[in-house]
Amino acid sequence: MKIACVLGSPRPNGNSAAIARRFLDTAEALGAASETFVLNKLSFRGCQACYACKTKIEACILKDDLSRVLEAVKEADILVLATPTYFGDISGQLKCFIDRTYSFLKPDYLSNPQPSRLSPGKKLLFIITQGHPDEAMFNHVFPLYDQFFKWYGFAESRLIRACGVGSGGIVDLPEHFLAQAEEAARAFIA
Repeated sequence: MKIACVLGSPRPNGNSAAIARRFLDTAEALGAASETFVLNKLSFRGCQACYACKTKIEACILKDDLSRVLEAVKEADILVLATPTYFGDISGQLKCFIDRTYSFLKPDYLSNPQPSRLSPGKKLLFIITQGHPDEAMFNHVFPLYDQFFKWYGFAESRLIRACGVGSGGIVDLPEHFLAQAEEAARAFIA
């Protein structure tokens, strides 16, 4: 089982990364192989709206550090996306990555019953952390992005959402969030 982990935080050792790391450690102990990408350390551009992925080739035409990340997602059985909440949404780094996944859709994706170029049945773990303790705040984020990944053919998705953590850049995770990561790994790998 292959896992691609995409860290969207500019802090590679922050709260969202710590939860992702616990998931990966558990999954690796169960026999999975993983590859982690820290978006903030990569050099890449956002989607250029050139439509080359719909008219010329079956992948994003841009050749930059994100090319390997997109290829790893294609090869993976499980995708982990980890991000803090910034201004009521995912980080800019992760949004830029997700925009580039537009290349996963076939040219006729709007009418095609199988719109994705990805192999069906992948699993998604979405990790979202936020400093604000109110769970009602920003609870729209996961359903929005989960819908896109369902379109890509992801068969199963899980959310770990840690509210009220890390204000001021401090890694401050109650153990139950890390336990959720372990549980998710066991569920996905079993």
